[in-house]
Amino acid sequence: MKIPLAWLQLKSEKIRLLVAISGISFAVVLMFMQLGFRAALFESSVRIHESLQGDIFLLSPRSTALIAMRSFSEKRLYQTLKFEEVQFITPIYLGFAQWKNPDNPIYWRNIHVIGFDSHYPIFNLAEVEEKRANLAEADVVLFDSASRPEYGAIAQKLPQQKTITTEIDDLSSSTRSLRVIGLFKLGTSFGIDGNIITSHLNFLRIFPKRQKGLIEVGLIKLKAGSKVEVVKNKIKNYLPTDVRVFSQQEWIDFEKNYWMTSTAIGFIFSLGVGMGLIVGVVVVYQVLYTDVVNHLREYATLKAMGYQHHYLLLLVLQEAIILSVLGYIPGFLISVGVYNLARQVTLLPIMMNQARTVFVLGLTILMCFLAGMIAIRKLKDADPADIF
Repeated sequence: MKIPLAWLQLKSEKIRLLVAISGISFAVVLMFMQLGFRAALFESSVRIHESLQGDIFLLSPRSTALIAMRSFSEKRLYQTLKFEEVQFITPIYLGFAQWKNPDNPIYWRNIHVIGFDSHYPIFNLAEVEEKRANLAEADVVLFDSASRPEYGAIAQKLPQQKTITTEIDDLSSSTRSLRVIGLFKLGTSFGIDGNIITSHLNFLRIFPKRQKGLIEVGLIKLKAGSKVEVVKNKIKNYLPTDVRVFSQQEWIDFEKNYWMTSTAIGFIFSLGVGMGLIVGVVVVYQVLYTDVVNHLREYATLKAMGYQHHYLLLLVLQEAIILSVLGYIPGFLISVGVYNLARQVTLLPIMMNQARTVFVLGLTILMCFLAGMIAIRKLKDADPADIF
């Protein structure tokens, strides 16, 4: 079997080869982590949006993201009932309150509170639907089992205790006792550490100082066969400009765009991918450049023997491709382990997927190829007349 000359040259300097593989692996891990956190940022930020079974949503023009919602008049939602395509409407109330850890009464933490009219099945979460009728009781809530552990071991204890009692504070010195009667699974995000769901009446009990008639989201469910885009445009043209009208996908895109363009965090993750590429290019360039310099006399000899310049170019580029594969494999394996660790610690949806695997492999090959293209400029010095 014929062994490629590019591989023979690389393995002749084992220490340098290991350094190159380590540098490329570091760049691969950096790119995987930045892309993983970036994907987790977007996926986690729209979990609530995707859990709702609505076709059209009304928001205040001042709302910028789920963590920065502003209220608008509920009457705008009721005005949409004039359209015969509307099956039902329901207000959604959103807010943050202080939750007392029932296992550690001196520990309080901000929690995201979601209120809705429990007469309507607006969530595609089976656990919420199962307990929806029970939410009509006073001072009861459902707790997100994927919330951070700082809220207490509620998910672990509730199956045995059936109900857990704790307190909640609306951040204006109005503390109220609550009973957790069930669980659902939604998960954390970069702006929300935990969630509870309750009826709109219980929501207003938790926030007694809220002005009546104001809501954060208006959900509109259309009759079967209705064209969402057509009805959305009708509502948009009918209602005043003090509300914004979105389809569900438009609302999801609106949320993602906020995190990508209006916060530093989206830019930082994208920048991290670019930094990984730069690190990899520099490492591979140094290795290939040194290799070319060390073998310059050999390359001149090959030219004197009749080998064309493009053969030497191909040789260096082959080395770059080999380095990219050798560096990618350990980088990928390390990233899988770090993904698992990060998911357990942060509870964010950081998971490896095929698309990202292929994308980073392509970036790694491109990174090494670019470094090779820069390094081969030194091959011009491999002139037999000069060397000999």
